[in-house]
Amino acid sequence: MANKILPLFLLAIFALGIPSNADAQIFKKKKDNTEQTEEKTSSKKDKIQPYSKVVTKDAITDNGLFNVHVVEDKHLYEIPDSLFNREMLMVSRISKTASGIGFGGGKINTHVLRWEKKPKKVLLRVVSYNVVADDSLPVHEAVVNSNFEPVLYAFDIKAFKKDSLNPATVINVDQLFIKDVKAIGLPEFYRKRYKVSKLDESRSYIESLKSYPLNLEARHVKTYSAANPPSNVSLGSISIEINNSMILLPKTPMKRRYFDKRVGWFSRGQTDYGLDAQESTIIKFLDRWRLEVKEKDIEKFKRGELVEPKKPIVYYVDRATPKKWVPYIKQGIEDWQVAFENAGFKNAILAKDPPSKEEDPEWSPEDVRYSVVRYLASPIPNAYGPHVSDPRSGEILESDINWYHNVMSLLRNWFFVQTAAINDDARGLTFKDEVMGRLIRFVSSHEVGHTLGLPHNMGSSVAYPVDSLRSESFTKTYGTAPSIMDYARFNYVAQPGDGDVALMPNIGFYDKYAIKWGYRPILNKTDKEEKKILDGWILEHAGDPLYRFGSQQIGDVVDPSSQTEDLGDNAIKAGKYGIENLKRIVPNLIKWTEEEGKDYDDLEKLYGQVVGQFNRYMGHVSNNIGGVYEYYKTYDQEGKVYSPVPKEHQKNCMQFLQQELFRTPEWLLDDELFGRVEYSGSVERVRALQVRSLNNVLSLGRMARLIEQETQLGVDAYSLNSMMKDMSKGLWSELRNGHKIDTYRRNLQKAHIDRLEFLMTAESKTKKPANGGYRKATVINTSQSDIRSVARAELNGLKRNIVNAIPRTSDNMSKYHLQDVIERIDQILNPVPSR
Repeated sequence: MANKILPLFLLAIFALGIPSNADAQIFKKKKDNTEQTEEKTSSKKDKIQPYSKVVTKDAITDNGLFNVHVVEDKHLYEIPDSLFNREMLMVSRISKTASGIGFGGGKINTHVLRWEKKPKKVLLRVVSYNVVADDSLPVHEAVVNSNFEPVLYAFDIKAFKKDSLNPATVINVDQLFIKDVKAIGLPEFYRKRYKVSKLDESRSYIESLKSYPLNLEARHVKTYSAANPPSNVSLGSISIEINNSMILLPKTPMKRRYFDKRVGWFSRGQTDYGLDAQESTIIKFLDRWRLEVKEKDIEKFKRGELVEPKKPIVYYVDRATPKKWVPYIKQGIEDWQVAFENAGFKNAILAKDPPSKEEDPEWSPEDVRYSVVRYLASPIPNAYGPHVSDPRSGEILESDINWYHNVMSLLRNWFFVQTAAINDDARGLTFKDEVMGRLIRFVSSHEVGHTLGLPHNMGSSVAYPVDSLRSESFTKTYGTAPSIMDYARFNYVAQPGDGDVALMPNIGFYDKYAIKWGYRPILNKTDKEEKKILDGWILEHAGDPLYRFGSQQIGDVVDPSSQTEDLGDNAIKAGKYGIENLKRIVPNLIKWTEEEGKDYDDLEKLYGQVVGQFNRYMGHVSNNIGGVYEYYKTYDQEGKVYSPVPKEHQKNCMQFLQQELFRTPEWLLDDELFGRVEYSGSVERVRALQVRSLNNVLSLGRMARLIEQETQLGVDAYSLNSMMKDMSKGLWSELRNGHKIDTYRRNLQKAHIDRLEFLMTAESKTKKPANGGYRKATVINTSQSDIRSVARAELNGLKRNIVNAIPRTSDNMSKYHLQDVIERIDQILNPVPSR
């Protein structure tokens, strides 16, 4: 049987054209010959060739740190041999984004790199400064061994430039930018969010490579296949343009200045194994510009005379900036001169116009030698000031302030809603140029502060008594806050009749003090030796609120004295003044926004701003309940770092919320206005406004802190039980007399029941956030704390009160509401088991 089948099988093989053994041998030989030819060609390609064969006469060359050559479709770096093993900083940013992925300019990665030359390869290695030890110490060898530098990319050497004065090595960098090298591509969190599967190399390419004396700029477009793109879903992909800046770091790092959290500063950290301590220690040092005294001026400086620095900080204002705003942006930059004078320097920070294209065709804002206020034609209402700094020392090498056109709409809205009640210049949809110019100058100063190293100081504005903000003489002398780095926007406290009060902060006491602390040279001292002097400068102002730093809080606001958008030392008093002004604005909104031939879009926007401003006042007050003041101190200072907000103030804050928010804010409900901007929405708007503060007060962290405060302070604390009873008493006040419960109050009362239900099942918070300086959270085990016990007691108490109140309630809708609430409470307390 098998013998009969075999010929048929062989016949089938020949019929299909599959070679016999003899043919297979011929086929194999042919294949081997082809492979050998390809190997020879490949070998020839990979072979190091003469310079003129690689960088041909047709090459388009850009001279700079590395000479960059484009030959046909190849991109070549000519690396001077003198720059091998020099450290460079690679900063990667998304320069153009797909719709839905934020906005251009956002930094995505930073690496220190080192180019290393091997006989036939050039390696690009990643250098880490996270773990260090002085090279004179025995432990240095262990640190080096645990910090082996990974290879980011390996390049074949294409040619050598045999120049006796400037020898160089040529490599092809196409694959670095076209391949999916994750360290310089789309960040991992975007890949996960948009379900990116791979890089599509066929739709990825190099846009440009440019070289400058101290940096290289590479722009490349990358297209990724994505299952969940944020826009253009039908394409199933995301395209972005990435800019990689490679900056040569100084041969000699700047002297560090060590960080102290009592003075706000952008800083960086390292784990130092070389300190005389029994454990590894994280040291932090400041990001700051290298401002040094000229040798010839050292004696003048010692005598206390102002001197000019060796190299001032210079900002150029982008050519694209509308001419009428340029002087104001420049003023905002040079406003900081007064702070640097406090540090011993004059003309330390300057604003300049860039040269025209005719004067200097090579000038570019991408050149790392120039810091630029860049004007971007974008609808984004924002401005921000990033900087690039040396991770070895903290030296700021360059900074570009990105200024979006629509920041003016943001300024218009803020200025209107916070000052229009007392300020004719803020009434209307378009401000006079000098008014908008002054606002631009204010934002310019704030953003420049960030580029100098200063973060937000949200604990500044609390230094001033609220009523002082109504004083013309006080505000003209001190501004509205001791620091322009606070979010102390504009003076919403001042009332009609208060006179020509100042409406915004200037460079203040804290700003001058912080710049002195960070920048004043301490001569003939090492970085470690100067720490004692810096500590002394802090102690000179210890306890003085004008010189206090309070960090920005993200998430749970624990410290109510360090909040955004607030003014003065008492949130209740400031909030009441602010509300009085909003009550003056609402009836005038139609008149103050009218323009012939326009629709009501701006009226709607500015009414939304009023609601938002009112909500801020409620947040400022509610954050005091369960609040804890945080005043940074060290062992050489008396007093506590953390202290609870006093009981009486917390109770007053609850009363304020009941009066101003939970009792329906009728003044916000303007039928004339609603008839012009919406067909529905006012009821839901008030509900959302009230529920936001209700849930904030009844948040797990806030309730946990109330429990802890009572545990520590006893009767001197505002207990969780007292707070809950005060809240219920106000929210359900109609139960005591059988009054009608209106729509707004019915919504609010149901929201209260919903929140109590949430508290009965809420999951525990078991971890503090990693970046504890900014993001706050209080750890709480909900099932084992008093939270559920108190919530259950509140539900039972409410049920009893509602049952007793129904017979006294004559309004049908109120009665239906109360009957429904009883049913809801029963379901919460006695849930039906799911089958």
